[in-house]
Amino acid sequence: MKNLTVNLLLTIAYLLFITTTTAAETPWLENLCLGNENTTKLHFYVHDVRKGPNATLYNIANSSITATSPTGFGRINVFDDRVTVAPDIASEEVARAQGTTTSVDLQVSAASMNLNFFLKSGKFNRSTVTIVGRNQCSDEERELPVAGSNGAFRYARGYAITRSYSNDEATNYSVLEYTIYVTISKKCS
Repeated sequence: MKNLTVNLLLTIAYLLFITTTTAAETPWLENLCLGNENTTKLHFYVHDVRKGPNATLYNIANSSITATSPTGFGRINVFDDRVTVAPDIASEEVARAQGTTTSVDLQVSAASMNLNFFLKSGKFNRSTVTIVGRNQCSDEERELPVAGSNGAFRYARGYAITRSYSNDEATNYSVLEYTIYVTISKKCS
């Protein structure tokens, strides 16, 4: 009985050590085990630089009415944005946000998004999470579906919550906050 108690305490101490070490190494992600599903929570900030020598977003096409449309209808942009653990652009880069947006609504500012988060650090290095859907920019908080993934997230599903963290009109620089829940059906380890 004494050996069982000692082994149990050592096992608990080891699991606490592993959990603490993993959290300290990658504070922007967290694994959640819910039954036979393993859910990973990603939380980070996207830096959208729309102007200047360090721009990461470029307009590649416009419709015949884009210039006169109050919503920029028909504008297509391509982007390759820095993704960091904190809102400060100088904080650790953990991914790139790459894709396209198309202004799709004649009434309100909304974009159809094709967004790929290419992860660059941690245990999910070189994996991607793909988000597609309608992003109504005027809403304080938006929910978008995770449409697919690869690498560690193959066969995943989920959703993303995004909000504008900050926006500087004068410099055309925005910071977007993303919290993404990616779920894979499998036994948790």
